[in-house]
Amino acid sequence: YFGTSILTGSDSFQEVVVKVERPTYNKPFLGGFRNVSTGVEFHNAGSQTKPTKRPDKGIQLFCRGTQTAVEKNTQQQTRNTTSTQMTKTGLYVSNMTDKLITPGKYFTAEEYHKRRVEAVIVIQKYFRRWHAAYLVQNLKEQRRLRLAREAQEELQKKWEKEEKLRREYEKKLNPKTREDFELLYHDLELWMQEETERINRTLTGAKRKAALYALLEEETELIACIGMHKLSANLENQQKAILHFLGKCAQPRRWKAFDGKITEMDTQNSLRGKELLEIYRSINTKDIPKDERISVLLTLKWTVKEHECKLTEEIVALIDREIDLISREVKECNLEGLRKRICTLFLQYIKTPEFNPQVAGLIKVPQDPLTLYKNIYFCHSCEKYLAPSEFPIPASSHTLGRCRSCYQLDNEARKREAYFKYRLILEDLRKSEVDYQDDSKIVFLIQLPDMQYLIENIWNCQSALSACSDLYELVMVRWDKQHEWSPWNTILLTKEEADAHLKLCNLQKTYEAPFIYRIEQKHLRAKNYFARIPVMASFLHRSNNESNAN
Repeated sequence: YFGTSILTGSDSFQEVVVKVERPTYNKPFLGGFRNVSTGVEFHNAGSQTKPTKRPDKGIQLFCRGTQTAVEKNTQQQTRNTTSTQMTKTGLYVSNMTDKLITPGKYFTAEEYHKRRVEAVIVIQKYFRRWHAAYLVQNLKEQRRLRLAREAQEELQKKWEKEEKLRREYEKKLNPKTREDFELLYHDLELWMQEETERINRTLTGAKRKAALYALLEEETELIACIGMHKLSANLENQQKAILHFLGKCAQPRRWKAFDGKITEMDTQNSLRGKELLEIYRSINTKDIPKDERISVLLTLKWTVKEHECKLTEEIVALIDREIDLISREVKECNLEGLRKRICTLFLQYIKTPEFNPQVAGLIKVPQDPLTLYKNIYFCHSCEKYLAPSEFPIPASSHTLGRCRSCYQLDNEARKREAYFKYRLILEDLRKSEVDYQDDSKIVFLIQLPDMQYLIENIWNCQSALSACSDLYELVMVRWDKQHEWSPWNTILLTKEEADAHLKLCNLQKTYEAPFIYRIEQKHLRAKNYFARIPVMASFLHRSNNESNAN
């Protein structure tokens, strides 16, 4: 309702209440017209008034069309007109083909429906039998496939285990890398401990001292044999490293296009690197004819003559000397030292950025000596100045200690521990943490000694569930996958157990209370050990604050 004023006289007004009704329905459009000049639309009267409703009689009504059926009578006539002929006077109709039909037993509608139900039951019996046989056959097939898959997995595991043992035996038989020699020294230490224990258990007095002396002599021979293998392996690895370094210098520029294809482009520097690589391979080739050797030396001579310096002059002098000795029919064995000098000086020539610009970004030692003062440290054990990457820094250390070479030498002489298995576990753990993509940091602060302490002292080198002690089969994963990995949020399991553990959503409902309590005690021991490390202490306080907030 709205109030308004109207003028009733010259000076008087009267208040009038106007009632305005708002329609609560959509009025049907019944037509109208529009003024062409003004554009105003006018609707018919029926679209402006409220439609009337039929009075409610309180009885539900239906129209006639929904209550009655429409009937239609049609006549049908057969296509063929037939007639029946009967026997009569003067006509004989044979009855040889007639059939005698006798009425059967009459059955009621109940009996008919009963017969139908019995037939349905029979059909259901046969169907259920077929369905049961079908289900059993499917279950048998699934069981066969499962057993075949399990047998295949078992064979795969057995093959992998045998392959690991074969590779480990091959590494011990022909050691090439640092890890191979670690395993070899570790086995030597185990053998020494077993022999020492046997001698102490079985012998006494002078016989015991003689046996220990003979054991020490045998250990010395084995160490010398290992040292010879190490020298030959170092020479081979050094040659491989040189070829790998020169291969990097000869690599072309590569980049990925918008369609994902790799595009390569040879630059002037990469072509120079390829040329020097081919010459280096040629001068290192052994057992070649004298003519080819002289041709290679001449190629090397004209290559280094492009730059005049003391190094190139020395190389040219050595090349002339070897050509002169070859012309005098000097034996190959007497030229080995000269050829090694030529290879060494030529390698020094290749590593000079003035002669090979591609090597400028690959050499470790910078050309400017002043840059070494900012990023170099002193090893007090071997008394060498080395880069920071040559110093292993455990999480528990406060200062830089010995370099990697000194650590390795001390390990070979005293403890003879093998970190190969722990290194595999740590690498797998770091790869899995990178896949989470949640900015995990603690796992990259853990070093091999820390991982060894965690596995040996906290988890006793065995799985928390199955007590499997094969370190090749064990992995470290998160205890609670919602938080980043840390020594107090981890569990040591086999690979199959780790896959099943990471699929769990609620640890409290899955594991029993005694098992969870035992895991929490291990986490508490890890906290007490790593809390003494300043770097770890900050992460530990942060995790405690998060747990309290939760």
